[in-house]
Amino acid sequence: MKKLMLLITIIGLVVVRAANADVLVLVHGYLGTAQSWAESGTLDRLYQRGYRQVGIYGYSPQGMVYQRLGKPDAARPVYAVNLPSQAPIVIQADWLAAFLRDIGKRHPEQAINLVAHSAGGLAARMALVRHGALGVKHLITIATPHFGTGRAIQALDATNNGGMFGFVKSWLVRRSTGDALYATVLQSRGVLFDLTPPIPGNLLFWLNQQPHPDITYTSIMRTGTFYMPGDQVVPPLSQDLNRVPALAGRVKTYSMAEGHLLTPADGDLIGNLLATGATTRKSP
Repeated sequence: MKKLMLLITIIGLVVVRAANADVLVLVHGYLGTAQSWAESGTLDRLYQRGYRQVGIYGYSPQGMVYQRLGKPDAARPVYAVNLPSQAPIVIQADWLAAFLRDIGKRHPEQAINLVAHSAGGLAARMALVRHGALGVKHLITIATPHFGTGRAIQALDATNNGGMFGFVKSWLVRRSTGDALYATVLQSRGVLFDLTPPIPGNLLFWLNQQPHPDITYTSIMRTGTFYMPGDQVVPPLSQDLNRVPALAGRVKTYSMAEGHLLTPADGDLIGNLLATGATTRKSP
C-alpha cells in the first residue's frame, strides 16, 4: 500500500510539474525566420536543458498558420514564430498578438516567456502595449534597437530615388549592392522607418513613452571587447531597454561580447534566466 501511495505521489508531482511548466515563445528579427533559432545553435542549447519545440506559427493571406512539431504537453514547450519582418512593426505586432492568443488557448494554465531578437523585440513590445500582457510574464530582448539604429537611416537614404538624379543614384546603388539586396531593402522601407532613432512623430518616440504591462523585462546587450568590435548593426546603448522612459528602473540588463546575430551562448543565457522555475498564468 505504501509503495502504491508513493507511486501515485510521484506521478502526481510529474503531472503538476508538466502542467505548470512555462511556455517559451521565440521571435526572430529583421529578415529572420522561425528557423533562425535552430540555425544559430540557440535552440540546441535550449534542448540540452529539456526544452522541446512543439510548434511553429506563421501568417498567410488566409490568416494564421500553425505547424505542429510535437505534443504541446511537453515538459518545456517551445514555439517559434514567423513574422512578416519587412512589414511595419505594428503589422508584425498584431500577428504576434494573434499567435500569443492561440498559444494561450493551448496552454491556459501556463505563463509565457517571450524571447525576441533584434527588431523582433520591438514587435514584441508593440504587441504588449497594443494588446496587453497576453499571458506573457517575462519579455527578454536580444540586441533590440529600442532607440533605433543609424543603419536604418542609411538604408532609407540609399533607396530614396527622389529628385532630379534619383535614377542615377538608384543605378549606382544597385551596381554596388546587387539587384536582389537593393530590392529587399526597398521592400523593407516600412519597417526601416520604424527602426530610425526616436524623434517626435515617429514610432519609437511614441512606443518608448507608452505604459507597458506589469511583467518582468530583461534586455541582453551586445558589447565589444578589445578583440571584437561588437554589434555593428545596433549601438549597445540603443539595446538597453532600461533607458526607455516608460520602463526605467524595471529592466534587468545583461551584456554579451558578441556580434548582432544569435549564437549558441544565447541559448545558455536564456536557459539561465528562465531557470527560476515555472509560474501559473495570471488572470487577465
